[in-house]
Amino acid sequence: MQVSFEVPEDIARALAFGQSSLDRTALESLAVEGYRNGLLSESQVMRLLQLPSRFAVHDWLRARQIPYRYTEADLSNDLADLTELGLR
Repeated sequence: MQVSFEVPEDIARALAFGQSSLDRTALESLAVEGYRNGLLSESQVMRLLQLPSRFAVHDWLRARQIPYRYTEADLSNDLADLTELGLR
């Protein structure tokens, strides 16, 4: 889906200051809010921002001081996977 909107030039310059483009800034802002609110998963953020791996998503989140969502259930699943693979 393509989304477009008009932004006054002075506001666009202010919002994109130090960024590659206002388009990318807006896209990243959507990813931030979607992830913070639990609307987007890690893999959806990866796809939306065209990041190469989940580790790149972790780096991206960390750079923006966004806490990584990792629950006790996630830990239990990861430990079970490691056990199944014989790594634990």
